[in-house]
Amino acid sequence: MQRYLTASTYIDFDTPDVLATARRLAEGATSEADVVRACFEFVRDAIRHSVDFKANPVTCKASDVLRHGTGYCYAKSHLLAALLRANGIPAGLCYQRLSVGDSGAPYCLHGLNAVYLKDVGWYRIDARGNKPGVDARFEPPVEKLAFATRTREERMLPEIWAEPLPVVVETLECYDTWDQVLANLPDVELL
Repeated sequence: MQRYLTASTYIDFDTPDVLATARRLAEGATSEADVVRACFEFVRDAIRHSVDFKANPVTCKASDVLRHGTGYCYAKSHLLAALLRANGIPAGLCYQRLSVGDSGAPYCLHGLNAVYLKDVGWYRIDARGNKPGVDARFEPPVEKLAFATRTREERMLPEIWAEPLPVVVETLECYDTWDQVLANLPDVELL
């Protein structure tokens, strides 16, 4: 579990702003679930999704997402992992492969999190941000994610990563604006 509790380049909870936010969100919590819910709802509701708000800059590090108040799903998942880890709760990164349009190619990755809850085990949460047609929630043990997979080429990748996939980092660090990222969303080949 240690790798799901450590700070890193992109999950940089060792920065003063991220640590202070994590502590503030945990204040008054009476259970692990209360802390997870507070962190999840903060990232889901207070951090704007880059596409929904046509917001720049493109962020990748948790501290940058917090500072600018915006990020793609991937970056928002980095911040949520950082807030949870700062509170001593194991958190990892997960990805879904989804159709960019309504169905069929092209496909892209969607970033979300898994948190280890003592009473449940690994539980996926999606702080992408709600909007019409998207209603992600924290309701363990039932997972309420932003998107369902609908076709054979779409799927939840089963791994729980301690660090972001290189293709995600490369995309977020390569482009300067939200629309450039949108035109070049990361994907992986399924085996």
